[in-house]
Amino acid sequence: MRFGFVGSGNMASALARGWGEPVLCTDSGSGRARALASELGGEALGSNRELAERADVVILAHKPAQLAEVAQEIAGTAKAVVSILARTKQAELRAAYPGTPVVSLQPNTPAEVGRGVIALAEPDAPVDAGLLAAVKERFGRIGTVVEVPERLMPVAGASSGVAPAYWALFVEAWVDAAIRRGMAPATAATLVTEGMAGTAELLLRRYDGDTLALRRAVASPGGTTARGLAALEKGGVRAALAQAMDDVVGA
Repeated sequence: MRFGFVGSGNMASALARGWGEPVLCTDSGSGRARALASELGGEALGSNRELAERADVVILAHKPAQLAEVAQEIAGTAKAVVSILARTKQAELRAAYPGTPVVSLQPNTPAEVGRGVIALAEPDAPVDAGLLAAVKERFGRIGTVVEVPERLMPVAGASSGVAPAYWALFVEAWVDAAIRRGMAPATAATLVTEGMAGTAELLLRRYDGDTLALRRAVASPGGTTARGLAALEKGGVRAALAQAMDDVVGA
């Protein structure tokens, strides 16, 4: 199957780079489609309709507010649609693309390096099994595909979609703390970033996601790590993350 991108912004570019194949893509005049095609090979096409004619699957990577506008151009031409549009329900996609198979998912930007998390909305209406399998396989090449009930897709986005920004902030603060204590910035960044990456691997491979077991293995009673954890709790790490989740998901 040949996938084509309507929209060539950050998320579309991350997916395309993760797959590392020539692309079909469009943009709304920003020039990013041409830049992406130049980088990876393929073509920046002059219209969304031409893209829909040539692609087996159209990936909607434009702004959510453009759903109706783009659908006017390609509905009836697109053979299958995969949406990465935030807060856009499957029923809205089916209404915009009547008679066209649709799949809804939310990836994150680490897909660019093959470590993405892709939240796939569980179909709420029959979807061609071959298409669904092809989408899962394709996105599985660049990350972990997790099926989520549609009602929880906003929570999935607030868990993994925002993750690169949250971790970047956490790393930045930690590096700044080390610099304040005399560590060279580059050294501090290496220590913290590699520590984050290694911990993620250890948590998945040895502890099967059991965060408490990992913390107990590292934090000796009354030791320095235990004191650091207590300081983080006192500083309100849990409350801040809970508030961030509420603010992103909304009421």
